[in-house]
Amino acid sequence: MTRPRTPSAPLGRDAGRYLLPGEKAVVNQRRHWAALVRPGVRGVPVLVAGLWVLALDPDNRFTVVLGLAIALGALGYLGLAVAEWWIRHFLVTKRRVLLTSGVIVRKVAVMPLRRITDLTYQETLVGQLLGYGGFRFESAGQDQALSQITYLPDAKTIYDEISGLLFPSDAGRGSDDEDGGDPTRRPTPQRPAPAAPERHSTGPIPGFRSAYPRGRSTRSR
Repeated sequence: MTRPRTPSAPLGRDAGRYLLPGEKAVVNQRRHWAALVRPGVRGVPVLVAGLWVLALDPDNRFTVVLGLAIALGALGYLGLAVAEWWIRHFLVTKRRVLLTSGVIVRKVAVMPLRRITDLTYQETLVGQLLGYGGFRFESAGQDQALSQITYLPDAKTIYDEISGLLFPSDAGRGSDDEDGGDPTRRPTPQRPAPAAPERHSTGPIPGFRSAYPRGRSTRSR
């Protein structure tokens, strides 16, 4: 059963400013919320530990400062992870593939569609359950910044859209090659073969006397 298409993320001012004039995004997607699971697993326990140290001895200045520093560090880490998830956009137009990232230092990776030589679709077991997948791009054997895109919601539909841009529909061409021609193509008119030259009789011309009279053939008796 085909899952419904996940709505595209709103193309904000940050992502839209990297498109050329008149260029429209065929694919505009933010990463799946599962991308926040790993930062959450790392940051939430540290935040809990900081709060525990903070409340361990409120009268002890050292433990209060230490717990506060740990809690603020964990909150900053989680905040950066959420901001990175919000800012990162995966954009595909009819000419380019773009990936915006970075909170403090903005980074935009661009790859022309014509340079993509191979596209691999990946979907793990957890991705199948949660509804996300990823891609691997290959471009003339070079390692690109866009070589691997992960945590894309409804990645199968996005894969079909990108494949449609990379390999336009050529339905019917394969059967034409096998059958030897396009059945809808009009046959090329052939020129009629030149007529054979008309033969004329070699009889004597009336009123003309030859200098060499034709002898009568006699039968030998």
